[in-house]
Amino acid sequence: MDLKIAGKVALVSGASTGIGFSICAELADNGVHLVMVARNAQRLLSAAQTLENKYGVKTLAIAGDVAEPAFPRAVVSEALRHFAGIDLLVNNAGRAHTGTLLTTSEEDWHSMTEVKFSAMRRFCREVIPGMQQRRWGRIVNISSIGGIFPNPPLTVSHALSAAINNLTRSLALDVAADGILVNAIGVGAVATENWAHNMLPGVRARRPELKGSSDEEIIARLGRERTPVGHFGQPEDIADIAAFLLSARNNFVTGHTVEASGGADRFM
Repeated sequence: MDLKIAGKVALVSGASTGIGFSICAELADNGVHLVMVARNAQRLLSAAQTLENKYGVKTLAIAGDVAEPAFPRAVVSEALRHFAGIDLLVNNAGRAHTGTLLTTSEEDWHSMTEVKFSAMRRFCREVIPGMQQRRWGRIVNISSIGGIFPNPPLTVSHALSAAINNLTRSLALDVAADGILVNAIGVGAVATENWAHNMLPGVRARRPELKGSSDEEIIARLGRERTPVGHFGQPEDIADIAAFLLSARNNFVTGHTVEASGGADRFM
């Protein structure tokens, strides 16, 4: 399907690996130029060069910490020096964090809020005025299925995901008349390096029978146990959904959180 977005410009945070990189690749395959943001400069530059070489699109890699309040504005300013405007925004920065209300520190709450929620609202605030001027724009916020079905071992992540879903809906209603569509994707268990690094230690701690199993074995077993479709997702599964929501093919879906979890309401 032709998404009708060739030549447009997308800003993607958390863009160097996993879901973010897969979304960038899908957009690049559709002729979209990319502003790619992530913390690890070397990995980000490599990812951007890979997509430039493979798809022939223009990329701008900007390394930095999205939790810094001034960073989103600096990113957008730099992007506008290279491109005429930002048409598409994907807020993907963030990570899973285990812990209940009673076991999570104030520092963890603060750092997760800044990365997962505050950065999202700051990026939206910076790009929306330009979208309003052009009377067209698409925004996708990567959330979690836990924002709909909270699970106590992931209290921080899921509380912030609920906030993302709520702000997505509110923002969508506010800018719909400007030709800007805003949606979220409630992601379930997707087999990424980030997920394995942050989630599997907690799984091993709670389930002693899995301590001797490899990451791949645990992911396969949990996928069979916890997911109605019988397996966890891949980053490309999320990228396909995001690409449609970001495209000119989507003219009617806004303010919605798409559940992308293989039918599961939890995976721990």
